[in-house]
Amino acid sequence: MSTIKIAVASMIIVCSVTLSGCSTDATETEQVPFVMVTQPNSSHNEQKSYAGDVQARQQTALAFRVGGQITERYVDVGDQVKVGQVLAKLDVKDAQLQLNAAKAQLESAQSAAQIAEDELKRFKQLLPINAVSRSQYDAVENQYKSAMSSLKQAQSNYAVSSNQTGYNQLMANKNGVITERNIEVGQVVAAGQVAYQMAIAGDREVVIGVPEQAISEIKVGQAAWVTLWSQPEDKFAGYVREISPAADQSRTFSVKVALREGNAAIQLGQSARVFFSHIEHNVLSVPLSSVSANDQQAYVWVVKPDQTIHKVAVTLGAYGRDSVPVLSGLKADDYVVIGGVHLLREKQKIQPIDRENRAVHIQAGTTS
Repeated sequence: MSTIKIAVASMIIVCSVTLSGCSTDATETEQVPFVMVTQPNSSHNEQKSYAGDVQARQQTALAFRVGGQITERYVDVGDQVKVGQVLAKLDVKDAQLQLNAAKAQLESAQSAAQIAEDELKRFKQLLPINAVSRSQYDAVENQYKSAMSSLKQAQSNYAVSSNQTGYNQLMANKNGVITERNIEVGQVVAAGQVAYQMAIAGDREVVIGVPEQAISEIKVGQAAWVTLWSQPEDKFAGYVREISPAADQSRTFSVKVALREGNAAIQLGQSARVFFSHIEHNVLSVPLSSVSANDQQAYVWVVKPDQTIHKVAVTLGAYGRDSVPVLSGLKADDYVVIGGVHLLREKQKIQPIDRENRAVHIQAGTTS
């Protein structure tokens, strides 16, 4: 019985020693983890972005210069058109009748003018020999002038009627693409009623809406870069070309960002995002992964020369895309922990390393 007791006691001692060793190793490993650290940057790159869509820099509305009924329509939304291409036609019957009437009036005026001219020539020959009186000659001369005036009026009427007939064809005045169609065959349109909207071929721009609290940060000529939702990996350089002087109903200001490149590859109507960067100097900033919060108080872990960490409350500015400015609580020579901040505890000993996994030696007097 005593032999069994001795064996059991021995097993308990061995297990205790083994567990104690495991616990000691685990504690030591937990107490001295490798932790990445960095010093605050002396500047903060604030980046903001706004969604928008790609539009042509120049757009135009196309309309008939005369009213009438549409008989032909040759293009639709998305079609590429060239200068002088016929897009639609109106019924030309009435216009042709008006042209025929104007032509008949012109021919009548031409005949009347020719008769008046011949009569004046005869009277000019009879006047020197006193075969006609001066008053008779003046009357004939006045008839001639009146006939010539009627001829000019008939010529003008004929030219107008001829132009009106030509206006029954709607033609493209620039190379471009049709973005909107407002007509259909059989429809009666008035003069000047918009038939098509056309985006003129050439430069592209992105139109965005900027809220009123941020519009003061954007200036004409300011650099920007653009990405497309369909091609997020590609970046296109741009600049602010125009800022609307007034807000729209949604209280946003329309801002047009012209593209410096990629006009041929970017299609109209594509969804895009415009990014603006603003660098603030003499402002400390830390990576977003360095910051945590407790009871709505932001804090970071600062590494001391003895390689222990301490929680330091900080006051933060506006969050950026990758970093956040620190308004108070840090010094430029402090080392702060990057990442995994929620797994650490006060006065925990660590082995600090930099982004290239090199050991960081923190000297006394370099931290707050």
